[in-house]
Amino acid sequence: MIRRYRELKKRGVLGLNARNACYIMPHNPRRYYPLVDNKVLCKRRLQENSVAAPELLGEITSQYEAGHLSRKLAELDEFVIKPASGAGGDGILVATGRYEDRVWHGSGGRLLSLADIEYHVSGILAGMYSLGGQVDTAMIESLIHTDQRLREIAPEGVPDIRVILYRGIPVMAMTRLPTRRSSGKANLHQGAIGAGVELTSGRTLRAVMSSRLVDLHPDTRCNVVGFQLPDWTTLLAIAARCYEAIPLGYMGIDLVIDQDHGPLVLEMNARPGLAIQIANDDGLGHRLAAVDRLDSPETLSSEQRLDKGLALAEANWGR
Repeated sequence: MIRRYRELKKRGVLGLNARNACYIMPHNPRRYYPLVDNKVLCKRRLQENSVAAPELLGEITSQYEAGHLSRKLAELDEFVIKPASGAGGDGILVATGRYEDRVWHGSGGRLLSLADIEYHVSGILAGMYSLGGQVDTAMIESLIHTDQRLREIAPEGVPDIRVILYRGIPVMAMTRLPTRRSSGKANLHQGAIGAGVELTSGRTLRAVMSSRLVDLHPDTRCNVVGFQLPDWTTLLAIAARCYEAIPLGYMGIDLVIDQDHGPLVLEMNARPGLAIQIANDDGLGHRLAAVDRLDSPETLSSEQRLDKGLALAEANWGR
């Protein structure tokens, strides 16, 4: 046990307590939490700072509005409905096309009637999917059409790219790939693949699924290691700009690549998980320490912070 602890410490592996005490609490002012915990507020803040995100098509804030959804959905053939304060991808309803009047195609081949959607929205408003079970808002968002270049490693669902920012500098990244086991969701706890990404190149380094190393996607048997993520420079640049929108010192930026609109910020997270270290086979500790040796990186522009992060990565974080 002691030997294992020493090995992890030597590799800079960050634990939950250290993450909270040394990075989240000192660097994440509580006043900014509502801006990331509420996806509607986050989206508005991103728009104010010219950071691309999926379009907000509407909001439902009351049970009365939930019972009269037909007005909001009348002109929409495809859309996504999600809780503004949800977590872990729960409570997301996807309509991929209209089947007939007041009926839509849903994910997995199911049909969604207007009554089905109204019932789901009512549950969102009641706090069924929100953090702490609080009363929530349902948001209607444009549907993401995944860039076809990603279909080689993610044949279904919407894969995303997570970038960890520390003091505005990108320090680690991974892509999360949906599987049939994860029901098409990019959720590692439900069976998605997590593939570490080399910061300097955007190439996947290795992949894990349910804490096991994998090379092939379980559904297609295609190789998910050594894949070059498209638009990598743009993805990192957008992630770095998120610090101007919401200046949290330690956060996760989740991005997607839309076929028509390119890289978009899906959401921001003030308490990003630590499984990204497993996907990268490397600890965050050395990388965060390297950023702490810089002189006031928060005062730099997003372009300068990105350059600093890439330079640190090239130098192997000073190890």
